[in-house]
Amino acid sequence: MKGVGVKVFAPATVANMACGYDIMGFALDAPGDDIVAKLSDRPGVRIAGIFGDKGKLSLDPTKNTASVAAQKMLDHLGDPSIGIEMEIYKRMPFGSGMGSSAASAAAGVMAVNELLHRPLEKREMLPFAVLGEQVADGAYHADNVAPSLMGGIVFIRDNPTLDVHRVICPPGLFATVVHPQIKILTKDSRDILSDQNTLKQTITQTGNIGGLIIGLHNGNFDLIKRSLQDVIIEPQRAQLIPGFYDVKDAALQENVLGCSISGAGPAIFALSSNNLIAENAGIAMQRAFAKHNIDSTVYQSKINQEGAILY
Repeated sequence: MKGVGVKVFAPATVANMACGYDIMGFALDAPGDDIVAKLSDRPGVRIAGIFGDKGKLSLDPTKNTASVAAQKMLDHLGDPSIGIEMEIYKRMPFGSGMGSSAASAAAGVMAVNELLHRPLEKREMLPFAVLGEQVADGAYHADNVAPSLMGGIVFIRDNPTLDVHRVICPPGLFATVVHPQIKILTKDSRDILSDQNTLKQTITQTGNIGGLIIGLHNGNFDLIKRSLQDVIIEPQRAQLIPGFYDVKDAALQENVLGCSISGAGPAIFALSSNNLIAENAGIAMQRAFAKHNIDSTVYQSKINQEGAILY
């Protein structure tokens, strides 16, 4: 791309956080997506190229989460003469359960904001990023987009109104994410879910959500460990991931705080109270997948507190 532009990064995320289906998520340090963008004389958003996608993504700006999010933000700013040209660098796997489409949407609005000298705060950009990600799976939810854009651990009280809040992250909290080389479509992962839950399940799940938030706020790792359990969604989705319970057991044997499915899967995450446990858990989880003849990639990091950033 010619001319002076900007380069932004938006990180991968873990959504749901076990008991927090569609209402909790956190950002990782890596992987993530990069976008290089510049102002253009041609109004609107244009995708000049997509790299790292193996030709899977369309250059049509109405079909990409990054460009749709960017255009929604331009529409909000109200100057139809503004043109933006972007290159998208996909540095994370598709259909992984790590928020690939959300990272692109977050990077898209971040690039626009930087090019236009930051007219909006990150929270003000969130609605446009959510609209961008909606292109990917049709759902309007922020549990991936919000942490990718804003960083940290995020709680969404209500998705339609984007009543979003940062949750305190205690020092020493580390994440391990293992991505097996299988693919699960978000649509299939949602379609398998039943909308019928027992009263006992609902009480247990809401108790776990409250306990998780209080445990994070107070730095109470024992409470986090008791609460980081999903009695509704995980039992239904586990069947989509070969060897899931073997992988989860391997992580729990390493004394992690909890282990569950990342987003729609197939990635599996664990939270740990220190880096050594997180590292050992990753090794054990990868070995468990290998026993099922499944190759996997391990990502390990602190909770990313910055979210989308300018390089």
